[in-house]
Amino acid sequence: MTSIGIVGAGVAGLHLGLHLRQQDLDVTIYTNRTAEQVAEGRVMNSVAHMSATIEIEHELGIGDWPGTDAEYSYHHHYNGWGDERRFSGVFEKPARIIDYRIYLPALMAEFESRGGDLVIRDLSVAEIEQLTEQHDLVVVSTGKGEIGALFPRRQDKSPYTTPQRKLAVGFWKGVAPREPRGVEISVVPPAGELLTLPMWSFSGPVHALLFESVAGGPQEALTDQRYEEDPAAYRALTLRVLEEFHPTVFERVNPAEFELQSGARDILQGAVTPVLREDYVLLPNGRFLLALGDVHMTVDPVQAQGANSATYSAKVVADTIRDDKVFDERFMKKVARRRAERLEASNDWVNTMIQWPPAPQIPELFTEMVHNRALADRYTENFNYPIGQIDLVGSPERVAAAVRETSALLEPAGS
Repeated sequence: MTSIGIVGAGVAGLHLGLHLRQQDLDVTIYTNRTAEQVAEGRVMNSVAHMSATIEIEHELGIGDWPGTDAEYSYHHHYNGWGDERRFSGVFEKPARIIDYRIYLPALMAEFESRGGDLVIRDLSVAEIEQLTEQHDLVVVSTGKGEIGALFPRRQDKSPYTTPQRKLAVGFWKGVAPREPRGVEISVVPPAGELLTLPMWSFSGPVHALLFESVAGGPQEALTDQRYEEDPAAYRALTLRVLEEFHPTVFERVNPAEFELQSGARDILQGAVTPVLREDYVLLPNGRFLLALGDVHMTVDPVQAQGANSATYSAKVVADTIRDDKVFDERFMKKVARRRAERLEASNDWVNTMIQWPPAPQIPELFTEMVHNRALADRYTENFNYPIGQIDLVGSPERVAAAVRETSALLEPAGS
């Protein structure tokens, strides 16, 4: 029987494992944390799954989450440019956000219940290379430092060598929902961005506040000031930043109830350097390693493309394995070719949005969407379709063309 080894039990590795168990393949996932350690650990992210990802989850039989209330259908915007700043866009089908400390352990249990082998151990680069002698194919979906460095950085698709935003995300109570229910995206130069995400966590509905702060800007203290050193001071700082820069979120806060869901484990502070790496690497023993998930592509979380791209990529890998079980360089190139357009589009789109100072077409786009609902809906729905999004935002000419096209839709008949 074909044997596949997967390094990493994040969304990419677990999705791939479940896809391959549907093919009745022998699959082992290696991870350094048990399901209990994941559930009891610090928040990892504030990932939104778009409807395109939810469709893949239904294919895997993991699309239903009874007892949760995690879906939303709107993006509400506070635009940092122009006199009128508020607008909304709507999805054709709902997205949802579930705390990954709930989501990932559930998938780990499901993988094992379907006959997958979950091995808890730390792996060095040498040990990963040894796995290629045990499995027909080894896929690496997580790993920093030397493990990440196994796959060379693509210079043509990795324009940044340092983080472009300082990040701070906390799961807060005391924030009223925006109606209709949706994510709120507040863009305020020169501070940065704030994503306010309605999600389901251990205490039920909470809001993830994801601050994306420009280095040197007025809200970067939310990353630099450590919550654990003085929780009350950090809470007060968060309220001050909301009041000064993100008024449409601050107006929803009840200060008497505003607190982290369960203290320090519900906040994460740091930064990521966006990078797209090569799809595969040839080892000295003549075997290949295939990259997946964060090891392959790391994007800033501001456009919610990391996990959604990873689930798409895992499906491409699984579909290719269904068709071809000769894991030579031709196989590796098939995978690379089949997933390239969408992943590169996600990468390019996010890198355009985090450019600082902003790419010139972005203020134009956001200002136009205040009055152009058709354009706002297209921009929103394209969170499912990164190729369509980079086609929209990739240049001033593309934004201008989209404005002309959607403006025509707003004109009364016979005008």
